[in-house]
Amino acid sequence: MAPIPGSGLAKGLAVTLRTMTRKSVTAQYPDTQPELPPRSRGVIGLFEENCTVCMLCARECPDWCIYIDSHKETLPAAAPGGRERSRNVLDRFAIDFSLCMYCGICIEVCPFDALFWSPEFEYAETDILELTHERDRLREWMWTVPAPPALDPRAEEPKEIAAARKTADKLAAAEAAARAESTSAPREQEDGA
Repeated sequence: MAPIPGSGLAKGLAVTLRTMTRKSVTAQYPDTQPELPPRSRGVIGLFEENCTVCMLCARECPDWCIYIDSHKETLPAAAPGGRERSRNVLDRFAIDFSLCMYCGICIEVCPFDALFWSPEFEYAETDILELTHERDRLREWMWTVPAPPALDPRAEEPKEIAAARKTADKLAAAEAAARAESTSAPREQEDGA
C-alpha cells in the first residue's frame, strides 16, 4: 500500500503539538544549579596533610597527568641516643585536568586518603594551560568534598576495630585482675596478723 501524501508532515505536526502542551524540563543552568548525586565526580581535591609523597597516584595514573615534586628532610632524634629520621616533604602536587580522564585510579590507590572526589564541576578556563591546577587550588576543593555516608548500624564491625577492641578488653580485664589482687593482698595480711 502506498503511503498517503503528507502523512509524514501530519505526524510531525502532531508530535509538535503534543510537546507544546507539556511543561518544559530544560534547566536554565547558570541561574539554576543542577542537583547532582551526592558522590558525583567533579574534580579531585587534595588533603595535603595526609600526603606522604609515596608517588603511587602518579605511577598508577594511565594519563600521567599528576606531577609531584618533593625533597627529603632530616628530623632530629626523638630520644637521646636515637637515630635521625628522614621524611619526604611535598613541594609540588599538580593535576593537569586537560589530560585527566576522571577514572579515579589515583583516588583508589592512595593508601593514606589524601585524594578525594569533589562534586565541583565549574572550573572551566579560557586557556588550556590554566587547567593544570597546583596544590593550593586542589586544597580549596577539599572543603567541598561531602562527608562519607554513615555506616549501616547493622553492618559487621571491621576486623581491625574488632581486633583492637578485643585487645583493649583483655588489657582492661588484666588491669582489673591486678587491682583486685593488690586490694585483696593487704586484707589477707591483716587477717593473718
